[in-house]
Amino acid sequence: MEIDKGMKSLYRIRFHGRGGQGMKTASRILGSAFFLEGFNVQDAPRYGAERRGAPIFAYVRASRYPINERGVIHNPDLVIVADETLLAIPVAGVLHGVAADTVLLVHSNENSESLKARLNVSGPVISFVAARKEEGIHGIRFVGAACVGAASRLTGSIARLSLEMAIRDELSHLGDTIVLDNCNLALRSYDLMGPQEGIVSPGCGISAVGYRSPKWVNIPFEEARVSAPAVFSAGTSERVKTGLWRTERPVLQADLCKRCSLCAIYCPENAIILDQEGLPRIDYEHCKGCLLCVEQCPVGAMKSTPELDGTVEQKRGMRK
Repeated sequence: MEIDKGMKSLYRIRFHGRGGQGMKTASRILGSAFFLEGFNVQDAPRYGAERRGAPIFAYVRASRYPINERGVIHNPDLVIVADETLLAIPVAGVLHGVAADTVLLVHSNENSESLKARLNVSGPVISFVAARKEEGIHGIRFVGAACVGAASRLTGSIARLSLEMAIRDELSHLGDTIVLDNCNLALRSYDLMGPQEGIVSPGCGISAVGYRSPKWVNIPFEEARVSAPAVFSAGTSERVKTGLWRTERPVLQADLCKRCSLCAIYCPENAIILDQEGLPRIDYEHCKGCLLCVEQCPVGAMKSTPELDGTVEQKRGMRK
């Protein structure tokens, strides 16, 4: 029997990150790189709250044949994790559909063996670091490009030139400096993954033969007093620890603070209150890391620091 072309090789790739880390752009760049190699491509983001730091994901499908699948990827061939803190958040869905043949690429300082044991997955796990230590936070901000570069090499289907062209095509409107920085980091990660080139194998397409419509479950309508939202009830938002969304945190340098209270006034989440001395106190359980307080501070007393380095900055005399 002749094999349906739709059943032939189809790459399914998911990017996981946080709002502001460039996952939407990363999926677009990878899709463009596949397209330049002659593939049919889908790429799209999926997110809920459009806030910096909120967990999001984006996906890419690529095949030499027409792609008949749509929607979220449930059985990925490659999962890319730009922010390792998402691994501890079940709602992020990082490990959803991960099987024995799924490759997990994690941007982390933790080694691959340790990550694999901690996550209890049977498939290949590859950890990498996007930026050199001396590049600091400026290198980390291009983590999306680094993930694209690594993913391109792992598929074994994207040439170095196609990757560079895709970055230039997608980011040209941001200026030559931004394009060059992204290219450098992406190509560095591309070269880093040389030993694992081609480790990601495309899966098979899903045939429509034998398709069965889903069995719908009818849920009876409940009385409004049972199921309606409690608009006028006491607030429950404090139970949602939105501080998990942060990639960068604001930290107060108390000796520079003039007690003007602008940071508290401009905080959209009311996560900053003033203590008895008039100094800002930051509720890190609910601060989402929007950094408006940093932008509004007229004397530069509020500093931004990478989330994982927050305790280091505090030890230098900065205060919560």
